[in-house]
Amino acid sequence: MCEKSSVPQSEQTQAASPDPQASPASAAPVVAVVLAAGFGTRFDPDNPKQLVSVGGKEIVVWSIEAFEGDPRITDIIVVVNAQVADEVNRLIDANGFGKVRAIIPGGAERSDSTQNALQMLADAGIPDGAKILIHDAVRPFVERRSIDGCIDALDEFEAATVAVASTDTVLLTEDLGDRKVIRSVPERPNTFRAQTPQAFRFATIRKAYAAAADDPDFHPTDDTRVVVDYLPDTPVAIVAGSETNLKITTLADIPIAENIAESIRGPRTREEAKERMHAVFAEAFKQMHR
Repeated sequence: MCEKSSVPQSEQTQAASPDPQASPASAAPVVAVVLAAGFGTRFDPDNPKQLVSVGGKEIVVWSIEAFEGDPRITDIIVVVNAQVADEVNRLIDANGFGKVRAIIPGGAERSDSTQNALQMLADAGIPDGAKILIHDAVRPFVERRSIDGCIDALDEFEAATVAVASTDTVLLTEDLGDRKVIRSVPERPNTFRAQTPQAFRFATIRKAYAAAADDPDFHPTDDTRVVVDYLPDTPVAIVAGSETNLKITTLADIPIAENIAESIRGPRTREEAKERMHAVFAEAFKQMHR
């Protein structure tokens, strides 16, 4: 689709036209957009979580690898901030991720980063029927079945999201003075926790963002919300996620992520495990005493 390049924040991304030889004319491109532009204020602003090593591999590498290894993914776009751009570019080269077509700058908010990627794809001439999977880089353990489930769901629906059924009762609240009070309790079988990837036909997600553009209160926390709010007649399918599709948000998530990584890569030697856990707890201790 477009040549890989690490683009400084001050420069405009230039994308080449789609390669007509990349896939049969009858097959829509399947593009993964990996969002790695967050600044992780709840983690450690001086230590970007995208670059933290878990199970001997950087978090962003785990995420890109999940899409690189899926033969149904044709192209990958990685969205970064200036703080991590050079290192992400180096990691992509070092790991030989051949499906990465561009590394582009993100925006102030998550939705801005998504829109930057969508605009780059539009400039590249991506067809309206292309399948776009948008994934948070800090969910490093997304499973192949969830990725493929999104791709399959877009054969029937215009939008889909990975989610897991809630095992807790969810309470919808409202303000009463200085307290939150319960307004309603939805039936538990109808409650899910959203994950990523979130998947859309290209024309659908572009239309949703266009509809949202004039709303001054537009501050979505994910892309599915944009479709639900601004294209209310467009159903969004649920694709089965997993409890291991963890979003790494704070330092407390790192030991959990280490356990998941170990279950995937196999157990470390005793010395490797001891060395790694010492490093994890040393970092946590340092943060506590800043």
